[in-house]
Amino acid sequence: MKRISFLLLLLLCFASVPASAQDAATEERFNKLAAQIEVLIEAKDAQNRRIEQLGKAIDALQQQMNKPTAAYASAEDVKALSENLKEIDRKRKADNEKILEDIRREVGTIIRSATPPSRPSTSPTTQSGGGLSDKGYEYEIQSGDTLSSVIAAYRAEGIKVSLDQVKKANPGLNENRLRVGQKIFIPAP
Repeated sequence: MKRISFLLLLLLCFASVPASAQDAATEERFNKLAAQIEVLIEAKDAQNRRIEQLGKAIDALQQQMNKPTAAYASAEDVKALSENLKEIDRKRKADNEKILEDIRREVGTIIRSATPPSRPSTSPTTQSGGGLSDKGYEYEIQSGDTLSSVIAAYRAEGIKVSLDQVKKANPGLNENRLRVGQKIFIPAP
């Protein structure tokens, strides 16, 4: 047994030399693998950060694509436009009513001025001026009278007189400048 123990001891001594050399090689390989693992972990972390950045960029692009562009109107814009159009339409209708009222008023004024005088004086008078003596009617101009309306009123009473006859009977008469209270002579036919 002593021999076996001795042999074993010898074997252990010789076996320890190659084992320590193997340990150094193993340790060196272990260190290399550890360094490679660290490099791989760093690369994986960098790749994860890059993937995260790309994911954020994709999310931003999706949000941007989901937003309406400036060429489209929002629901609030359409509602505001509708209200503005309604207000414009109300103002247009009010303006139309005002214009119609103004037209009615003007037409009424025209009709009143075109209506013949209420009752022309049909009692004959004589005019003596410039050596002429004629029979006819004296008329005092009223508000809204025109020479044509006065002549039309006398014609309605059966007195046939023309514009030229009235102008000849009233020398210097300007039919466009008749004054209220002015007296004119209407010649008898």
